[in-house]
Amino acid sequence: MKEDEKKSSAERLFTDEKITRRDFIKKSIRTGIGIGLGLTAMGSVLISAGKKETGKEEKIELTKITWISPRGTLDVPDDFNLWVPIKMGYFKELGLDVKLEPGPMDAFACTKFVDQHKADLGYPSPGVLTASVDTGMDVIMVYEMMIGQVFDFAVRPDSPIKDVHELEGKTIALGDAGWKVILDPILVELGIDPKSVSIVTAGAQWGQAVALGKADACLTWEGLRAQWEAQGLKLRYFIGQKFSKMPANGYCARKSDLKDPKKRDIIVRFLKGSSMGIHFYTVNSRAAAQIMYEQLPAVREQMSPELAYASMNQLAWSYAEGYRRGKGYGWFEVNGWKKYLDIIYKLGQTKRHLSIDEVITNDLIDEVNDFDHKRVEKDAKSFKLNETWAKVKETTGPYY
Repeated sequence: MKEDEKKSSAERLFTDEKITRRDFIKKSIRTGIGIGLGLTAMGSVLISAGKKETGKEEKIELTKITWISPRGTLDVPDDFNLWVPIKMGYFKELGLDVKLEPGPMDAFACTKFVDQHKADLGYPSPGVLTASVDTGMDVIMVYEMMIGQVFDFAVRPDSPIKDVHELEGKTIALGDAGWKVILDPILVELGIDPKSVSIVTAGAQWGQAVALGKADACLTWEGLRAQWEAQGLKLRYFIGQKFSKMPANGYCARKSDLKDPKKRDIIVRFLKGSSMGIHFYTVNSRAAAQIMYEQLPAVREQMSPELAYASMNQLAWSYAEGYRRGKGYGWFEVNGWKKYLDIIYKLGQTKRHLSIDEVITNDLIDEVNDFDHKRVEKDAKSFKLNETWAKVKETTGPYY
């Protein structure tokens, strides 16, 4: 097989010198890089809710809603905030039948599938979100998961690179060519010309590419850092929250759905469930980890409880930042987003200078934080850890 034939369709598109980043995104949307999920968005389903006094089972109607991962898998500790409300019944109480989908490992799948009504909410990075908005997708971020930079850089332990600003002129490994929309703004914020670095697209082995000396550094993120360390991937990290003010990933929905009161209400209820899941974590982090761990057999195979807990904590600490600031779960820090939009426009990463209002919105935040906090706290405090998780040492953040 020729070398070019070994490349993924996304990589061939992006590395073709005749195709710009914007052309890549548009062609990706048009050709549907990745696999179709065949999802149905916002339908309804009848479920059994126990028996009435008559002895007949009562049926209640739940609204079906689909959330899609940006990672191509659900087998990570990151989404504990969704597994908790599923396990604790919060989503059901909110009238929702929530389906979590892994999606294909295509950088733009989580916005593309929302835009195409194959999912209702996605979880894009700022780069993927803004590139998608710029191409005309019907998406907007409605819930900020992490205030502050989630992306880090990793180098070999013996690397001569001692400071993140020394990445200029180096080779950086990425898992997918589409991640360049994530990388470039971070480099600009560091004062590094993105054209000065060379990119190696290494698929799922992008971290190993650094360890093997095939790249000087790689892009990584909180949560994955703990997993790599436990897997024996020996790297040294530059933590994004220490050098960057950029925003991070959040949940996106269709803009058009926010104009429909019924659909808007469904989105609010889903995000309220997420807020309840994060709040549960702030009271009993090991209970949230146990719930996540029990739902994901692949995580149990890959990670010890201690590792899964450490990985989850690296992200969960940032999930609760809005609440710690008194703004509520899902709140957007607008100044960081303004700086980010300025940088990506100057980079030419977007054709237009996107406005805050077409990219993010804090309009739902009061509603998605309007839940019975004391009830969730009581649930978390009374949750009985099993023997395994009772032995896991509880830790508190920050986790960097």
